[in-house]
Amino acid sequence: MTVSIDLTGRKAIVTGATRGLGQSMAEALMQAGAEVVITGTSNSVQDSACKHSEAGYLCHGVQADFSDASGATTIFDAALDKLGGRVDILVTAAGIQRRAPAEEFPLDDWAAVLQVNLTSVFQLCQLAGQKMLEQGGGKIINVASLLSFFGGFTVPAYAASKGGVAQLTKALSNEWAGRGINVNAIAPGYMATEMNTALLNDAGRNAEISARIPAGRWGQGEDMKGATLFLASNLSDYVNGAIIPVDGGYLSK
Repeated sequence: MTVSIDLTGRKAIVTGATRGLGQSMAEALMQAGAEVVITGTSNSVQDSACKHSEAGYLCHGVQADFSDASGATTIFDAALDKLGGRVDILVTAAGIQRRAPAEEFPLDDWAAVLQVNLTSVFQLCQLAGQKMLEQGGGKIINVASLLSFFGGFTVPAYAASKGGVAQLTKALSNEWAGRGINVNAIAPGYMATEMNTALLNDAGRNAEISARIPAGRWGQGEDMKGATLFLASNLSDYVNGAIIPVDGGYLSK
């Protein structure tokens, strides 16, 4: 049996999609035929959208600021307008990181990370959920982390936020699975992205992490595409509340 994923006609919003994992996830949806609104924190989001459009994809850009409570609503409304009032897929890939020893971690940094990584995710899920319930269904894909499962070092706010994303995913699934909305999350492993520059440049931690990855390498954005397409398609219609690791086997070792 041949199985292919065709998202032609589906409309998607992907946050944090101008770089890193979000960019690859958005590309996967576009390559499968979806019309996608990408968000990013700078004007470069429009340049990214233009490049995708020039490559033949249906893509729009919306500049995003999730640092306060009003940001998510403003961004969602703008994205929905570009998509003609419909959204079938939401991917919440935007996130920030702050590092400091726990005993020194600034409360301002704590608040900033929780706002962007967790509160805005809930807001977007709530807004998309309301629209999807009206439409009769949809797919929500949150981006969790291996730190949804363990605590990490010097990143207490990030660990708390990603633990919250995992639990939020399950909570929303409990309420919406029977009403046509699949809510799941992907938990990336150690990925060679800008957010992990500090780890990549730390020879000791890099070696320690690499030694535990059975696949023998850090992940790349391309490694997120398969799970994204699966969760965005009808192939995942009976998958609900799952936190799917894409980690090269790290959790199993």
